[in-house]
Amino acid sequence: MNPMRLRQIALLARDLDQTVADLSAVLGLDVAYRDPGVAVFGLVNAVLPVGDTFLEVVSPVRDDASAARLLARRGGDTGYMVIVQVDDLAAARARMQREQVRIVFEHAHAAGHTATIHLHPRDVGGAILSLDESKPPESWDWAGREWQRHVRREVVTKIAGATLASDDAAGLAAHWGALLDRPASALGGGVFAIALDAATLRFQPARGRGEGLVGVELVEASHAARERALATAKQRGLRVEGNACWIAGTALRLVEAPTP
Repeated sequence: MNPMRLRQIALLARDLDQTVADLSAVLGLDVAYRDPGVAVFGLVNAVLPVGDTFLEVVSPVRDDASAARLLARRGGDTGYMVIVQVDDLAAARARMQREQVRIVFEHAHAAGHTATIHLHPRDVGGAILSLDESKPPESWDWAGREWQRHVRREVVTKIAGATLASDDAAGLAAHWGALLDRPASALGGGVFAIALDAATLRFQPARGRGEGLVGVELVEASHAARERALATAKQRGLRVEGNACWIAGTALRLVEAPTP
């Protein structure tokens, strides 16, 4: 099976600075890069490393930006994009053609390491899905040249998964499975999963809350670090339930590292 990683998750927020401040305070993360290239989409952004994976926050600066329309439809901040790293972008492109999924954006970074294809949200469902190839695999141009200097592991160490909600969770999971060439399996309770390398995509019933990217799982540095993070979230007036806090309308769930 070809290598495939969950490398980056983007959250969509009206207030970029406040959202970044919450992520920094609660999760101990540091901004590595603000990409001027996202201006083509009518956005500004900030990219924060979580180990060698990344949380990105994007915010529209034009009323006609598609992200601004999504904010209006969702009634507020929301999960936005799932970026999966593949080892063969040409093969992924051919698979999209076979599955009749349109590519709406294609770009190779000027630094020459990372290239991307964005898939049409209406053809994918759940979230914007981006497939990216980077050579060498550990590089990641979207986070700038010096992102390693900004890695902070005191609270969370990597992204371990993402959760998408849909009124047809089974159908959405099967469709994403075909796009990623990874099987979807049933977990019970109407929840389905696709296993990537060291991460899992989950698909759950929307239960009237609408389709979208609703959760991100992050590996906690320790139980004590998790408790401090959740306490900080409460102090900042953020919603906290169990081992999750909500930032940018998305449940950020702190989980233990999987047993080897």
